[in-house]
Amino acid sequence: MKLKFLLPLLFLSLFCKAQTRYIDDLFQPKKAIEKVYATKDSEQLKLYVYEPKNDSAGNRPVIIFMHGGGFGVGSPHNPAEVKFAKECAKKGYVAVQIGYRLTRKGKGFGCDYSAEGKRETFKKAAEDYLDAVKYMIQHQEEFNIDPNQIIAGGSSAGAEAVLHAVYQQNLLFEDASAYENIKFSGLFSLAGAMLDVRYLNEKNATPAVFFHGTADNLVPYATAPHHYCDKNAPGYLILDGSKTIAERLKQLETSYLLYTFKEAKHEISSIPFDYLDQVFPYFKEVFLEKKHIQSEVTIE
Repeated sequence: MKLKFLLPLLFLSLFCKAQTRYIDDLFQPKKAIEKVYATKDSEQLKLYVYEPKNDSAGNRPVIIFMHGGGFGVGSPHNPAEVKFAKECAKKGYVAVQIGYRLTRKGKGFGCDYSAEGKRETFKKAAEDYLDAVKYMIQHQEEFNIDPNQIIAGGSSAGAEAVLHAVYQQNLLFEDASAYENIKFSGLFSLAGAMLDVRYLNEKNATPAVFFHGTADNLVPYATAPHHYCDKNAPGYLILDGSKTIAERLKQLETSYLLYTFKEAKHEISSIPFDYLDQVFPYFKEVFLEKKHIQSEVTIE
C-alpha cells in the first residue's frame, strides 16, 4: 500500500521539477545551429542557436543577444558571447547569438560621423535584430521556443540596437507593422543607450536589467551626448542611457534592475559573468513569472 501511495507522489515531484527546470543548471548546450535569417545588401545575415542538450521540453524561454563593437567590428563568435549562450542553455533557455550588418566597418562611429548617420545606423541594426527575432518566432516549433517568453539582450552597440528595437520602433520606423506581433518579456542591456526616452510608454514598457558605469566615456550612463562629442561636432547626438531609462520605467511602474558601477567606464559592456547568479533569478521571477520588482544596486 505504501508503494502505491508513494509512486504518484514521485511522479508529481518529477513533473513539478520538469516545469521549472529552466532555473536549474541541469543541462549542457548542444552544438550551435547556424541559420540564415535574412539577406541584405547582398550579405547573408546569420544567427546561431544554442539549445539545452537532452531536454525534450517544448515552449522554452529564449534569449536573443546582439554583440557589440561600434557597429563595425565584433562577432557572434566572440568567446564571451559564446560562453554566455552556453550558460543560458545550461539553465534551460534557448540562446541565440546573432550577426548583423556592420555598417560602420572600417569607418568609425565617433564625433566625426554625422548625427543623422548615427540614427540610420541605429535603425538598420534594430531592423536586423527584429528580423532575427521574427525568424525565431516563425521557426518556434523547430526550436521549441515560447514566443511569449522572448528576452532581448545586447552589449554596447548591440545594446543600443536592442533598446531601439524594443522601445523606439515608433521613432525609427515609419511603418513598424511588420513587427507588431513581437512581444518581449524582458530586456538585458549592457552599457546601452537610446535616442529618446519619451518614446518609452505604457504600450511598449518592457521590464529590463541594466549594467552601466557612471564614467562611461562612449555611451552615456544617464543623458548626455554620444561619445561626449562637442556641440559643434557632426556627431553631436543626445542619448538617454541606462539611468534615464530606468527612471522612465520607474515612472511607468515597470520592473527594472539597474546595476550602477561607480567611476567605471565602457568595460561594463562586457558580459557580467560574476553577476549572473543574481541576473538569472531576476529573469525567472520578473521576465518569466511576471513579478513586479524595481531594484537598484550600486557597486563602488
